[in-house]
Amino acid sequence: MSPSPVVLLAPFVPFLGALLIWVFRDHPNPREAVTLLTAVVLFGLVVSLFPEVSGGLRPSALLAEPIPGLKLEFVVEPLGLLFALVASSLWIVTSIYSIGYMRGNAYGHQTRFYICFAVALGAAVGVAFAANLFTLFVFYEALTLSTYPLVAHHGTEEAKSGGRTYLAMLLATSIGFLLLAIVITWHLTGGRLDFVPGGILRGTAPPWVIGVLLALYVYGIGKAALMPLHRWLPAAMVAPTPVTALLHAVAVVKAGVFTVLKVVIYTFGVDLLAELGSGRWLMYVAAATIVIASLVALRKDNLKARLAYSTVSQLSYIVLGAMMASTLGVIGGAMHLATHAFGKITLFFCAGAIALATGKTEVSQMRGLGRAMPVTMGAFLVGSLSVIGLPPFAGLWSKWYLALGTLEADEYVLLGVLLLSSLLNVAYLLPIPVRAFFSPPDNPGPATGLREAPLPCVVALTITALGCLALFIYPDPLYRLASALVPR
Repeated sequence: MSPSPVVLLAPFVPFLGALLIWVFRDHPNPREAVTLLTAVVLFGLVVSLFPEVSGGLRPSALLAEPIPGLKLEFVVEPLGLLFALVASSLWIVTSIYSIGYMRGNAYGHQTRFYICFAVALGAAVGVAFAANLFTLFVFYEALTLSTYPLVAHHGTEEAKSGGRTYLAMLLATSIGFLLLAIVITWHLTGGRLDFVPGGILRGTAPPWVIGVLLALYVYGIGKAALMPLHRWLPAAMVAPTPVTALLHAVAVVKAGVFTVLKVVIYTFGVDLLAELGSGRWLMYVAAATIVIASLVALRKDNLKARLAYSTVSQLSYIVLGAMMASTLGVIGGAMHLATHAFGKITLFFCAGAIALATGKTEVSQMRGLGRAMPVTMGAFLVGSLSVIGLPPFAGLWSKWYLALGTLEADEYVLLGVLLLSSLLNVAYLLPIPVRAFFSPPDNPGPATGLREAPLPCVVALTITALGCLALFIYPDPLYRLASALVPR
């Protein structure tokens, strides 16, 4: 490990940004300029770490040691850098989108919104750079607490109910299961909680104990939304669209599946899980989640609800990749962190733009909408094709490596699950842009011309749609970081 001030600075830049947002709380333009500037600075700091990490170095920084043996410490390894790159890059685009969306809807409490958003991103980077389970748990909980006001932002009874479900389920799983798993790990390893390539649990307990501990971790990481502990995610769709983008693509759920991957790789060790087969039943739970959530999505007419259940399904691709305990499965799961993020944030941006410009929220209302909103519906098509995994868009690569991972693990049933899931993706996503571009409007009326959302919203969804294409053409940085996680 090599000490680096950048590693210490990066997680706290968003907290500094949150403070400055509060300072400019009565001045919307400077407040939003601070939001954008903070996002750009954070991304620049994270990108600056790429040459070191891809070259084999592990930049680090010690924050504090509140209890002897328990350190708040950061170390940047390939998986953490991958997550931080996704979160920080998409924060810039989400900030642009938020400005148009929040102003377009004339929402109140915008300063609180931007402050909580910044704190959430700081917590997400803290999760990404965590050097040990203690540090990860602290920032994981900070992420939960900072996003609760965002989920309940509207202040309606529905929003408060969704916020309570969100907070209760995530705190219950993390305190009831995840914290217990960390304490057991501390006991088994004689006080070790650090993340180490190859894991720290080999030889510490019988196979059945390792299996129980793995289950505690996977279900304790509630943000991964593995069924049946997934209800918080659809409940949170009552939040404003920039928040649902944060939840489903940028930080929250990605922090969950990132943590699953990190624990599998650096706490258990891929080789140990492959030898013991401890994750086999969880592998099939993930497969069931993929299919069941896709079937539920197919039945939802509300667009955000359909996308929410799509997210539940897609997250389990990453859990599946981790539980297969195969080299290619882990690579595919890690790459899916990024490819799904760009595809899904594009879809949520489009859903918000449609609601803002036309007031339409149901899939059945999308007929003929492509004529009034060609840019938005074109971006929706791109995001859909990427989530499905069709070329020339990014989702192809992560699904390709996940499929190869099933062959490497001799799990042909799981290969069938991935293929079936992609067909279900086609069934619940593609009819939306097809209906928008090729069906006549339900109420034709006189031509009204273009009705796109405010320019910042359109710019943001265009950027993320282009990102889906760019990551297909140039996936090398993602692959380099993902392939460094496991020996080839």
